[in-house]
Amino acid sequence: MSGSQNAIPRILHVHSTFEAGGKELRCVRLINAFGNAAHHALVSGDADKRGAAALIEPIVAWARFPPLRGKPWPWRLNRIAAAMAGYDLICTYNWGAMDAVLAHTLFADVYKLAPLVHHEDGFNEDEAERLKPSRNLYRRLALGRSSALVVPSRRLERIALETWEQPRTRVRRIPNGIDLRAFARKPRPDALPSLVKHKGEFWVGTMAGLRAVKNLPALVRAFAPLPDEWQLVIAGEGPERPAILGEAERLGIEHRVHLPGFVAEPARLMGLFDIFALSSRSEQFPISVVEAMAAGLPVASPAVGDVASMVAEANAPFIVPAGDDVALGQALEELALNPKRRDAAGAANKARARAEYDERKMIDRYKALYWGLMGRKSA
Repeated sequence: MSGSQNAIPRILHVHSTFEAGGKELRCVRLINAFGNAAHHALVSGDADKRGAAALIEPIVAWARFPPLRGKPWPWRLNRIAAAMAGYDLICTYNWGAMDAVLAHTLFADVYKLAPLVHHEDGFNEDEAERLKPSRNLYRRLALGRSSALVVPSRRLERIALETWEQPRTRVRRIPNGIDLRAFARKPRPDALPSLVKHKGEFWVGTMAGLRAVKNLPALVRAFAPLPDEWQLVIAGEGPERPAILGEAERLGIEHRVHLPGFVAEPARLMGLFDIFALSSRSEQFPISVVEAMAAGLPVASPAVGDVASMVAEANAPFIVPAGDDVALGQALEELALNPKRRDAAGAANKARARAEYDERKMIDRYKALYWGLMGRKSA
């Protein structure tokens, strides 16, 4: 640990990548909210994927760090542990940083390492349908010396307690929160330079990394039967872009499907949607759903992660069985053709977001956890 209780604490954040996904953007929000109360050092296991760092307001450093990929040989884990020395708190994120968690468990005493908080936000395509037994065992071993395991969803909380066999005192569920005020304002129709909402148009929209686990070609298929005045807007970047555009072309609706790229400020776009939609195979507590609710939108989605319990009761009929693309299409059609149901679900979602998903609550809980583990006052 870095020593003096009077010095500004140093927090290390270990990510496998730092592109602008859910966990990265939450990390950015927390760093910005903490301001000058802490110094932060970042690790991205992929040096080419650091896009979310551009959104950080305080000055942060990129820590020199050994590769996060490789066989967990003792000599390699020793090097990782040595690189974590000298900080007051170590934060690790998702499966891609699990070798750092194991390194901490094995060598914390050798290098006098600070407490470690591991954050789990969900799973990639290779564990979307079923968790791998070998990874479950690895997680149990690796988390042995961690001070806290933070999860955003009830489903992940159950997995942590039952599948990964973590003690109740270690597992902390902190739901994701957002800046509600930012999403209460209606954006201008031309808020994005590359895309303008014209009079008489209606938009089904989503915001997601364009990855296979998001199942976005299925969203294109579910959207296709909607009337011609409806447009589909998929904001994000990633390797699935050609597959999404290819599916739109196959269905002859490429003129109604728009991919404006990554949107750094979701509030500039979310309020232009008339329906928010997900098609993911795996989610936990998607922050995009909270943002859509705060903007007063109805949500059509598979019942993945905590989505069904996140939305308001009036929105419940539009959360469909996971993997049922036909049912997702029917939910979109019902919302598109029934503006009163659309408005009622959106208004109920907005009220629920105001009551439960204020970003300030999330920030306060994270700060209390982090500063408590560092033995410091969080005021």
